[in-house]
Amino acid sequence: MKKYSVLLAVVALVLASFACQTVTGGGNNFQVPDAPDMPNATEAPQTGDEMEIPTMPPIITEDGGITIGGESEFPMPDDAMNVINMGSDVLNFQTKLTLDEGMSFYRDAFGKLGYTERDILTVTSSTTFSMVFDGHASGKAIAVQGVDLSDGTINISITLSDI
Repeated sequence: MKKYSVLLAVVALVLASFACQTVTGGGNNFQVPDAPDMPNATEAPQTGDEMEIPTMPPIITEDGGITIGGESEFPMPDDAMNVINMGSDVLNFQTKLTLDEGMSFYRDAFGKLGYTERDILTVTSSTTFSMVFDGHASGKAIAVQGVDLSDGTINISITLSDI
């Protein structure tokens, strides 16, 4: 009886390996896809392959903050740090203002520039705010969003978009 159990176990293993194609060498037909053509960084770009490379290096300020992208048309508090200006449409930075102070700053600053707040789109909570202003020369709306980072600073993001 023990012979039949061992024989049955061997037959089961052989059948399982055929099912997995290990005995016949199957399943080894996987082809790694070719990598897409990328311009070589050491070669000059070909026509149509030009990539825009940022030309402004990061600037480390006296207080250890980082500024990238230069000046912005949007007003910022005097203590703005880690400023990232991504073209004319996006500005991001941190400040030590509270959320309420951040909202007041932009209501005052954009009010002085002649922009009007869309009150219906103003949303606040204990950790965030979002405001939208109209009147930009481009015809686009200015969205200002603030998030409490829980370390005594808030992150403010300003975007110019079709809202």
